Amino acid sequence: MRSVPAWHRHRSGQHPSTVLALRANPPSPTRGEGRAARVATPLVTLLLSLVFLVLPALSARAAMSIQEVTSSKGITAWLVEDYSVPLVAIRFVFDGGTTQDPAGKEGLANLMSGLFDEGAGNLDSEAFQIKLDDVGAEMSFEAARDGTYGSMRMLAEQRDAAFDLLRLAVTEPRFDQAPIDRIRAQVLSGIIANELDPDTLAQRKWLEALYGTHPYARPDQGTRQSIATIKPADLIAFHKANFARDGLHVAVVGAIDAETLKRKLDIVFGGLPEHQALAPVADVDPKLNQQLEVNYDQPQTSLQFAYPGVKRSAPDFFAAVLMNEILGGSAFTSRLFDEVREKRGLAYSASSDLVDHQHANALAITTATRADRAAETLAVVREVVKRMAQEGPTEAELAATKKYLIGAYAINNLNSSGAIAATLLELQLDKLGSDYMQRRAALIDAVTLDQVKAAAKKLLSAEPAIMVVGPKHGEAKEE
Repeated sequence: MRSVPAWHRHRSGQHPSTVLALRANPPSPTRGEGRAARVATPLVTLLLSLVFLVLPALSARAAMSIQEVTSSKGITAWLVEDYSVPLVAIRFVFDGGTTQDPAGKEGLANLMSGLFDEGAGNLDSEAFQIKLDDVGAEMSFEAARDGTYGSMRMLAEQRDAAFDLLRLAVTEPRFDQAPIDRIRAQVLSGIIANELDPDTLAQRKWLEALYGTHPYARPDQGTRQSIATIKPADLIAFHKANFARDGLHVAVVGAIDAETLKRKLDIVFGGLPEHQALAPVADVDPKLNQQLEVNYDQPQTSLQFAYPGVKRSAPDFFAAVLMNEILGGSAFTSRLFDEVREKRGLAYSASSDLVDHQHANALAITTATRADRAAETLAVVREVVKRMAQEGPTEAELAATKKYLIGAYAINNLNSSGAIAATLLELQLDKLGSDYMQRRAALIDAVTLDQVKAAAKKLLSAEPAIMVVGPKHGEAKEE
C-alpha cells in the first residue's frame, strides 16, 4: 500500500479507516495504532491470530444489523453483534485531538496517547501491563488532528476484566513521571530523526504554506522545545478538558449483546465529566496559487499539488468522489496513472486523494520522479487535470467507477471486526446514519455524468498550490 503524506490522512465516510498513528517512533508500531499492542503469551497470540483469520466472513453478509445502543447515563454506541468468533472489538474517539494542543506545548495530545497503558488507578506501569497481558487484550490509543482515538480487542470470556482495565485507562490515567520521561524520550528520538529527513522537513514547510498559523500547520508530535515543557499537570488538564462524554463516539463489534454493552458503556465511560472544554478551532481553506520549492540533493523529485476540496456533507460529495477516483484514486486505472506511468514511465505511481479534515478540505495529488524529468512530470499532471476540468470523464469511465466503488466497499472497510468498528465510528463522525451502508449504492448510482463534470470544473479549475522537493535544477520548474 502506498505511503500517504501526513496532510493526506483523513477521515471520511467514503473511505473510512483507522486513523494512522501520529506519535513519532512508537515501540514496535502497528499500522493504525498509536501503541504496539501487548499480548499475554504465545498461546493467546496464536488464538487471536486464528480468530482474526475467520473475521472476514463478517463482510460476506448481505446485510449488517447495526444497533444504536444508549446506556442509562446517555452514552451511545453503534453495535454489530457477531458470535461466530469469541471476540469483542471496541473503538472510540473523543473530539479534539492535536488541534487542542496549547501554544508552546505542541505534542501534548501525542504524548498523552502513549501513556494510557503506562499506569492507571492503583496500578503502576508494570502492574497495568501485567494485568493487560493476563487478560490477553490489545489496547491502543492515538492522537489525530481532530480527535483522540482508542481501541481494544478482547476475548469474550475475558471481557469483564478487559473492560475494567479500559475503564482505568480512560478515566484514571496516572501520568507518572517515569513513564512520561520514557515516552517523551521516544518521541524526542523521532523528532531528532525527522530533523534529518528531507521529506519530513518538506512536509512541515508544505503545511505551513497551506495553513499558515492554523493548528493544522503545527507538528503533531511537537518540537524539541515544546515537548520538554510538558509536565504531569499539563497532561491532567488536557485529559480533563478532552475526555468527556459529550465528545465521545463509540463503535463495538463482536460477541456481546446490547444490554450487556449498555452496562459496560457506563462502567468504562460513565465516570468521565459530562462536557468537554475545547478551545475553538476555525475552519480554514488551504492557500492555493503558490509554488514552494524545497531543494535537497537526492535522486528523486517529489511533487505535491493541492486543489480545492469538498465537505463530506456537501450535496456534490459523491460527484467529487467519483471524479477523483477517475482522476487518480484507482491505482491502476486512473488517468494520472495511465498518463504518468503507463504511457511515459515517469513515475512508479501518481495518485489523487480527497483530503477530509473537520476544519479543512482539499484535493491532493502526489507523485515522484527522476530529478531530471520533474518538469515534464509536472507538466503532464497539470495537463491531465486541465483536461478533466474542461471535459470531465466519459460515460464509460463513470459507469466502471460506480461499479468499483459499490463493489469494493465491503472488501476495503468490512473485512475484520476492527475494520467494521472503525467504519461505524467514521460514519458516526460524518453524521451519516446507521442505515448508510444500505443507502450508499443508491447514492452513488444516482450521480449523473453532468454532476461529475460540474464537480471536476469546480475543484480543478483553480490554480493549485504546488510543492517541488528535490535537487535545484531549472528542469524542476514548470516551463
